[in-house]
Amino acid sequence: MTETTTQEAVLLTEQRGRVLVLTLNRPRAKNAISLELAQELARSFEELDARDNLSCAVIFGAGGTFCAGMDLKGFARGEIPIIPGRGFAGLVENPPRKPLIAAVEGYALGGGFEIALAADLIVAADSATFGLPEVKRGLTAAAGGLLRLHQRIPYNKAMELVLTGRMLPAAEANGYGLLADLVPAGETFDAAIRLAETIAKNAPLATAASKQVIRESNDWPLAEKFKQQHEIVQPIRTSNDAKEGAAAFTEKREPVWTNS
Repeated sequence: MTETTTQEAVLLTEQRGRVLVLTLNRPRAKNAISLELAQELARSFEELDARDNLSCAVIFGAGGTFCAGMDLKGFARGEIPIIPGRGFAGLVENPPRKPLIAAVEGYALGGGFEIALAADLIVAADSATFGLPEVKRGLTAAAGGLLRLHQRIPYNKAMELVLTGRMLPAAEANGYGLLADLVPAGETFDAAIRLAETIAKNAPLATAASKQVIRESNDWPLAEKFKQQHEIVQPIRTSNDAKEGAAAFTEKREPVWTNS
């Protein structure tokens, strides 16, 4: 993985143990997603899934804002931050196979909220604000907001938020069960890292397979649910990591995962 260190870089990357940290680094533009940033994100998510020494990722926004959505100045120049096969921000149509945590400070609006919804877990500051205001601009939340929000919060509340375009304070979002954790402002990044490190201690194959079943099973026919789950989890049961997990438990030591 190439370390991005300059302030001019639109995406900063850092590896902390088995956790990949992705920081949107366009603070003067409220971390709006440009085509360049979408391309960098797509490459990073592909690397996350490809590397055996990475188990999960955290996505964060520099400068006190998570993401204000699409870069409208770039859009006016004809740049559309959609990556073929992955969608807006290189993410929303094809999230990574491994767990992804969104750490939200400030605003997550429009496409920024849709990025958070594409993540598996959201950790937010108590001062954070979410929103899908597209209808106020004659648009629709077509980067996953219309498809995901009603699966994460009650249907009627999702419908109200989408049709009115109003802002959703983090405390209210937490009340609907949208958040994995609600923390004081300024503590979101550290809280997300702690959660990611807890996940990363577990067997990578098992966490990825568990995510896949939870993500996909809503669309499975009732009579096929256990059969389709079996096809995903059976290779995990017979893996070397499953044997290692049992051995480590018996020997009262930390497991050493090999992703095999």
